[in-house]
Amino acid sequence: MQLGTHECMPPHGRDSGAPHGGARGGSLRAIPPRGGRTVAITGACSFLGRNLIGVLEEDDTIARIVVLDIATPRTAGRKTRSYRVDLTQPTAAARASEILRAEQVDVLVHLAFLSSPTTAEGWAHELESVGTMHLLVAAREAGVPRIVAASQTMLYGPHRSNPNFLFEGASLRGIEGCRFLSDKIDAEAQLTRFASETGARVTIVRLAPVLGPTVRSWLTRWLSRRFVPTLLGFDPLVQLLHEADAIAALKTAIDVDVPGTFNVAGEGVLPITTIIKLAGRIGTPLPGPLLRRATALLWMSGMNEAPAPFVDYLRYLCVADTTQARDALGFEPAYTTREAVLDFGGALRLREARLIREAIA
Repeated sequence: MQLGTHECMPPHGRDSGAPHGGARGGSLRAIPPRGGRTVAITGACSFLGRNLIGVLEEDDTIARIVVLDIATPRTAGRKTRSYRVDLTQPTAAARASEILRAEQVDVLVHLAFLSSPTTAEGWAHELESVGTMHLLVAAREAGVPRIVAASQTMLYGPHRSNPNFLFEGASLRGIEGCRFLSDKIDAEAQLTRFASETGARVTIVRLAPVLGPTVRSWLTRWLSRRFVPTLLGFDPLVQLLHEADAIAALKTAIDVDVPGTFNVAGEGVLPITTIIKLAGRIGTPLPGPLLRRATALLWMSGMNEAPAPFVDYLRYLCVADTTQARDALGFEPAYTTREAVLDFGGALRLREARLIREAIA
């Protein structure tokens, strides 16, 4: 995965089939079984990937972590074996299959998804939709018994007809014309088909928009503005997920081995205007046509965090029910939606105060 590679160590030269990173070896070969589980991770250089690897490094039940990415995250330690795999390349399926089989992977964690929209839609499609196809071909050939994949509650889409809470069985309607969502919806459909066709145990964790002191995404950039644009006449309820709970939910899905799809979000919902105030920002309501035109122009010029279709999230409700995650996975978030905003807002104000002090000094 190519997103977030600034958080990673570069690979050791061209890929020669040898692992690199935490534990290095020679040629790729079958590895004898050892105590504990082997977990493979795609998208290891994303926020979710590098933090999850840090957690797995500290888990005594995990014997080995296998990174499939174009670089090695800095959280990789002695348990981690890192292989250069670019899911956008035609050879990715064969390469990944060889690695998964040799490493005798117990759980494959698929996190190679963009956290923010990009104007490079063709590349994003190759990474998320085609890349998922490559990975599942590899998993089928290698006989991987379990897959855990990250998804988003945003995929339900903001629609006038949405109920107060969306259950996992609701259609993923996304937004018309938004490739950022449609590629992820296609990836989910592939995962679901893979489970039914192979009998593999697949767990999909649909995360609410993630917020916290260290995560960087379209949401954090939008909320970091001094004057935050909103839609005049609309103030829908929103649910969020603290960054620590996002990592904890994925770790729980790895540990409990319960197949299915699960919505994960912080307890409670808040109006958008309240979220902006709690973050210490100032809401700026704009008429719909003006906001859409401005958003589209700024997006095309690379000056906005999201494309024009995202304006619909400022208009309509998109809130997920989390009962199934609590009852079946046994996952309870540590932070509420309000607490996630307050933690983000506090960190944001500290960063701004530090910048002011540095400017004055």
